[in-house]
Amino acid sequence: MKLISWNVNGIRAMAKKGFLDWLADESPDVLCAQETKAHPDQLTNKLRQPPGYYTYWDSAERKGYSGVATFSKTEPLRVRAGFGIGEFDVEGRALMTEYPGFKLFNVYFPNGKRSQERLDYKLRFYASFLDYCDALHAQGERLIVCGDVNTAHKEIDLARPKENEKTSGFLPEEREWIDRYLSRGFVDAFRALHPDEAEQYTWWHYITNARARNIGWRIDYHLVSESLMPAVTDARILSDVMGSDHCPILLELDETHLVAR
Repeated sequence: MKLISWNVNGIRAMAKKGFLDWLADESPDVLCAQETKAHPDQLTNKLRQPPGYYTYWDSAERKGYSGVATFSKTEPLRVRAGFGIGEFDVEGRALMTEYPGFKLFNVYFPNGKRSQERLDYKLRFYASFLDYCDALHAQGERLIVCGDVNTAHKEIDLARPKENEKTSGFLPEEREWIDRYLSRGFVDAFRALHPDEAEQYTWWHYITNARARNIGWRIDYHLVSESLMPAVTDARILSDVMGSDHCPILLELDETHLVAR
């Protein structure tokens, strides 16, 4: 089972750059897109529901901002938008689709760079969403949380760690939240499979031509419940895929392990 997560930075803009052709060629079982910046009624029929996919949308109340969408070849057992906290749900940041053996969360974590207020909002989001996941783990659920987490965890996860020690996205208090997720039942799938692989990034600043120089950050993740890790056969960064300031990330699962509990 092939799962791909991608911050598309505007799905209507991506449509003009060959998004639907890429989707047809790559053919993931599930694509989780973040920062869609659109409501479904603003999209063409083909973009709203590409051939061969069920689609689900969680859009921000504010148009042209935030938003996530999940494209699934099979109809999920259950779908839920948001996680029950109004200040976060109004921004269209979380979409759950349930499949046999696991729940998949497509999440666009907030960016804290704009102001102290938004940094505080980001940290509250981390805390509230982890509490939500803790409750599901306590019930024996197996989870995959994918998306733009907006924080690089370790120095290996960005090209210039020293220069960014005081930049939101690599602040100690943000990185500590990644530690908390990993101490409370989650595994960073890419880093688990590639523990020492450096210069592997998922986001590059547009303005400075950083991508051509690979001056980037790894801020997009598949966080997988420890109990589900035996099903993981691959986790990769698809850095050659263009169109956004982020690139897609891939997770592959052996479906024979999904129903084993």
